[in-house]
Amino acid sequence: MSNFQEKANFIWSVADEVLRDDFKRGKYRDVILPFTVLRRVECVLEPTKDNVIQTYENVKDKVKDPHNALCHAAGHSFYNTSPYDLKKLLDDPSNIGQNFKSYINSFSENMRDIFDKFYLWNYIDQLIEDNLLYMLLEKFSNVDLHPDSVSNHEMGYIFEELIRRFNEDVNENPGEHFTPREVIRLMVNLIFYQDEAKLGHNTPIRTIYDPACGTGGMLTIANDHILKEINSNADIWLFGQEVNPETFAIAKSDMMLKGNDRDAENIKMGSVFSNDGHPNETFNYMLSNPPFGKDWKKEQNFILEEAKSASSRFTAGLPRKDDGQLLFLQHMISKMKRPEDGGSRIAVVTNGSPLFTGDAGSGESEIRRWIIENDWLEAIVALPEQLFYNTGINTYVWIVTNRKEDHRKGKIQLVDARECYQKMRKSLGEKRHEISSEQIDTITNLHNNFNEGQYSQIFDNHEFGYRKITIEQPLRLSFQVTPERIEQLKEQKAFKNLAVSKKRKNTEEKEKEEAEGQKLQDSIIEMLSEMDSEKFYKNRDEFWKVLNDNLKKHGININNTVEKAILDSMSERDETADICVDSKKRWEPDSQLRDYENVPLDEDIYDYFEREVKPHVPEAWIDESKTDQYDNDVGKVGYIINFNRYFYEYEPPRPLEEIESDINDLENEILELLQEVSH
Repeated sequence: MSNFQEKANFIWSVADEVLRDDFKRGKYRDVILPFTVLRRVECVLEPTKDNVIQTYENVKDKVKDPHNALCHAAGHSFYNTSPYDLKKLLDDPSNIGQNFKSYINSFSENMRDIFDKFYLWNYIDQLIEDNLLYMLLEKFSNVDLHPDSVSNHEMGYIFEELIRRFNEDVNENPGEHFTPREVIRLMVNLIFYQDEAKLGHNTPIRTIYDPACGTGGMLTIANDHILKEINSNADIWLFGQEVNPETFAIAKSDMMLKGNDRDAENIKMGSVFSNDGHPNETFNYMLSNPPFGKDWKKEQNFILEEAKSASSRFTAGLPRKDDGQLLFLQHMISKMKRPEDGGSRIAVVTNGSPLFTGDAGSGESEIRRWIIENDWLEAIVALPEQLFYNTGINTYVWIVTNRKEDHRKGKIQLVDARECYQKMRKSLGEKRHEISSEQIDTITNLHNNFNEGQYSQIFDNHEFGYRKITIEQPLRLSFQVTPERIEQLKEQKAFKNLAVSKKRKNTEEKEKEEAEGQKLQDSIIEMLSEMDSEKFYKNRDEFWKVLNDNLKKHGININNTVEKAILDSMSERDETADICVDSKKRWEPDSQLRDYENVPLDEDIYDYFEREVKPHVPEAWIDESKTDQYDNDVGKVGYIINFNRYFYEYEPPRPLEEIESDINDLENEILELLQEVSH
């Protein structure tokens, strides 16, 4: 097995060969992933195993805590004091279960904690009872996962490929998608590009953080980029958090296997929203690929409570509860260092929703507004579709920073890299496209050069903002008292409630009240039935005068609610009728004709209205009562980023002859199928 794909295929085949029939397919990963980590750890410890066992025998009765001595003997921050390994366990098949448990318990506490996160103990007894443990150990003992054979980089690929396959096999976790390495390399290029000169001198100390770190791929590549391509003397501190126990265990074990004990301790488990593992910490660089479209309903009480504070992470606004991407971005922004302390740069992957979901005044729009008006959004790069393993949708990389270069201040760059890909020879799930190294350089240069062109456009911040104004048109109603409309009145809630008592108990007083209400209903119906059903009114005031005279004539007193019910039932919208006015003779708006216009922030709304609306709807007006809660000006302010608007390419319709030919071909195919069925 010469490459990571072969090893991933081998491990995948072990699951199918050994666990089939005894384990549900959804449980394969719960067994295979910890055994893969176990074999990897064993391969790392193998060269020093005899030394560890000898040291343990020498110090176990002499030293209260032999941990440091055993770590020194192992050459790592973890060790195993058992004489067994996977191959030696096979030598005693009758006691393999007991010996295997002893072997696991002989790991140092920090490594046992990782296996606990896999919940490995939940399955050991079943493996023993089903006589599967021997077969499983035999398979894994023959795969070489030592770092000399499988680099940490390749091991990351193996884990992510296995998890992808397990999820895909049982159609689970469609929203979870590991970030392709080429996307991470692009993100790393974009957040480090302006700092390479500073990072290349002396021994700079820098911190890197990923709040949804998965198996740790982003942290690893960012770390390697600095140490291998910029400055091997740099002191890089890695921080991460992961909510899934399995991927957390993989990330932490990977750090330990690399000898990054400090970084391993900085990988925390849990949700960053309700259990921030790094409170009050700030970081130089942050990069992440939070889950797309994942709801935050389970944590909504905590988040809603925190959002009440003016100094909270979520003070700008809250997105809808079925998508927490913008919560992650706000969390990362809260971790930025102050500009006077060097500031921070963030690269985060999202789908299209955070760019354009939400109208003016919505949580999403307010978050975009907060980011843009603080001049933190440097650029957005649109990536090709079918780039991720578990989703084929378009994705975007946001570059957010509080230390823009002078020539970028007040500006936002959009880079269209949607066609910058090459097709893969073999698909991996939904991933059918990849970005080559040369294409990564092309996209990076489009960003770094900061020039406008076919695939790069630059805008002032305010160009993404708009004012949403309400356009009203006058209400025109005609009236006629017809039998059909009288029947409509009988279904009106206000009219029905006349015969419904508010008293709860069934008393004589309640019955009396309901009887009086029914009598009033009958009087109203009788009065309306006596009115001229042929008479047509095009003025509401005229109709109301006639109606009011009839009510008085019959001695009927009604409240405003019932009055409105009668008017609503007897009316219909009529473009030829007079405009309805209120008591101050002001035109009343027709809610059914209400419309909205988004006016660019740099335009006067009245100039826009006169130019774009008035010529088409002469009687329309702007409702100035709906004011923006921040600027106390007409219209709500919103922000939206629509890539298609800025990078639209006209595609002419297909020739009619071509369309007609396709239709004829389809008709012929259908006829052939029908003929086959008939025979």
